[in-house]
Amino acid sequence: MSELVSILIPAFNAQRWIASTIESALAQTWQRKEVIVVDDGSTDNTFKVAMGFASRGVHVVAQANQGAASARNTALSEAQGSYIQFLDADDLLDPDKLSLQISGSTHGVHSRDLLTGAWGRFFVRPERAVFASDALWHNHTPVNWMIAKFTDNTFMVPASWLVSRKLIEIAGPWNEQLAADDDGEYMCRLVAASQQVRFVRGAKSYYRIGNATSLSSQKSQASLRSEMLSIRLCLEHLLGLEDSERTRAACIALLQDKLAQFYPEQTDLVEQCHRLARSVGGALVTPMERISFKLLRSVFGWRRAKAMRGRLNDTKLRVKRTIDKLPPMHSFVH
Repeated sequence: MSELVSILIPAFNAQRWIASTIESALAQTWQRKEVIVVDDGSTDNTFKVAMGFASRGVHVVAQANQGAASARNTALSEAQGSYIQFLDADDLLDPDKLSLQISGSTHGVHSRDLLTGAWGRFFVRPERAVFASDALWHNHTPVNWMIAKFTDNTFMVPASWLVSRKLIEIAGPWNEQLAADDDGEYMCRLVAASQQVRFVRGAKSYYRIGNATSLSSQKSQASLRSEMLSIRLCLEHLLGLEDSERTRAACIALLQDKLAQFYPEQTDLVEQCHRLARSVGGALVTPMERISFKLLRSVFGWRRAKAMRGRLNDTKLRVKRTIDKLPPMHSFVH
């Protein structure tokens, strides 16, 4: 098999990481590949760094800032491959990732199999990535995959997928209305369009965490509303495949998990969650609070308590990132 694979990299202010990301794409043992980078209006040197790879065949496109979904759609419009590999500008691929997934496809490029693989979280050093298996790390029917995702409130990162052109065409473009969780909605749409989800354990990708300017749980109104829209669309994707007692239960489980990020100050979004739960025959309960958060909330109120929790999480991640930069302990031994 010698199908062309298009590796699509949307990028925004990623000058610190994009060189490593492009290198991991070029290092794929699958020989027939093209790498397309779309710079989504970066204000740093992302475009310049990416253009440094033009002599090695990397195609770089620049556009005004329109968001990740738009950048991915632009990359798709440029792609010539029979398979599509999405790769965020700070993530990495294992060298054998594409080869293993393509060899694991039973019917090749004409298949509606959605290929996924193992992925690990890392801060700075990918060799320290933590691969934590969950309910999605198995072969699944589309319905069972979404039930597992909703029930456990888990996900697969975009870098872990490999998608046939046929499946891309059935699923349609990324939803540019979504400013947040656009990948979650698109993944559910791909799964709904697939015949099966095939998990290839050895096909590894690396998901960089803890590098955003702010990792606070305090999100903009646009972001929160986008997440609510994504939730609603994901429920529709599942119920469009099977409207049954078990799929409705999975929808209620997802809504219950998501309620906490809106509760209590986003009253209209909280009501939307309750309304969606009622529409599938269920009801949501008030989110559980840890004792430490309950104490903060009783003193400072919901909004300030959430902000304080967000800043604490930021600090923890920054400390972990700093520690991860340190060389292994044996490097200090003479």
